[in-house]
Amino acid sequence: MMDASNSESGSGAAVTRSLLGCGVWAGPFYLAVGLAQAFLRDGFVFAKHPLSVLTNGPGGWVQTANFVLTGLMVLAAAAGFRRVLGPKSRAVTWFLGGYGASMIVAAMFKADPVDGFPPGTPLGPPTSISTTGLVHFIAGALGFTFLAISCFLAARVMRRRNVSSLALLSLFSGLAVVLGFFGGIVLPMGVVGIWFAVVVGWLWLTVMSVRLNRLP
Repeated sequence: MMDASNSESGSGAAVTRSLLGCGVWAGPFYLAVGLAQAFLRDGFVFAKHPLSVLTNGPGGWVQTANFVLTGLMVLAAAAGFRRVLGPKSRAVTWFLGGYGASMIVAAMFKADPVDGFPPGTPLGPPTSISTTGLVHFIAGALGFTFLAISCFLAARVMRRRNVSSLALLSLFSGLAVVLGFFGGIVLPMGVVGIWFAVVVGWLWLTVMSVRLNRLP
């Protein structure tokens, strides 16, 4: 007969694996759903539009659901990080959880139509922003800030644990998220920088979730 303590330990490990599994698949899920829409919906141009604008027009509910489901997966991943890293590293999980929560808020307050998307929207940058669009933008800015802080804090935690590869990955990922998102807003790189921040952020979460499953 299996010892009760071993059974509880095995059950806890299974829960942790499941939570971190959400972190492994959150990014691929978000990008796959978003890119599928980007290719299928008329008027979307990768060089001009972030995935956020897909919440507009017919079929916009798909991207809204994408935000919500992915945000929930990030929250689950944050719980998995907490179980592996312990209470002394809870700041990492708080900020990662903040990123997940910001995605859910962004789903509730959709981005404004912009630069020809959806079809019928005037070309060029918008001349004004709605209250809903402003809340969406603030949620996005906070979300990427939370993600970058989580990366930087994870770099410190991994350095303490002598896992130099994850420490460097986390440091450079945090820098990439900051430079990509905020540089995309204020510099000529535009939406390309935002795309860069999105992809790097998801890669970081995927790799960290895989590796944390293997830490002793």
